[in-house]
Amino acid sequence: QVQLVESGGGLVQAGGSLTLSCAASGRTTSAYIMGWFRQAPGKEREFVAAISSGDGRYVNYADSVKGRFTISRDNAKNTVYLQMNSLEPEETAVYSCAATRPRAPGYSLSAYTGGLRYDSWGQGTQVTVSS
Repeated sequence: QVQLVESGGGLVQAGGSLTLSCAASGRTTSAYIMGWFRQAPGKEREFVAAISSGDGRYVNYADSVKGRFTISRDNAKNTVYLQMNSLEPEETAVYSCAATRPRAPGYSLSAYTGGLRYDSWGQGTQVTVSS
């Protein structure tokens, strides 16, 4: 497994931007599919974005964040980022990153939107969007 630590959360006004970081350690992180999830109070955890292993050429987003959020990875820094623009108050949540090794070569990233697909989780970082 890989150890994950998120950072970059905070308070932002509606329409503002934040960039979250997820620092990974313990294994060769480029081998891992990385995902971002969020959980608002009283709600179930939901998928936000995922990026393929290796060079991260493939990405997948929840419909609700497409066009506003960007996931990226820097394998040299063992870090995955989530750039969030045009944030809305209903996006207030704890944001967590997760990692997993691909189940098989030639995988489809769309299969990695469920939290149960992931083996390692960070502790989460709070994002609060004020109206």
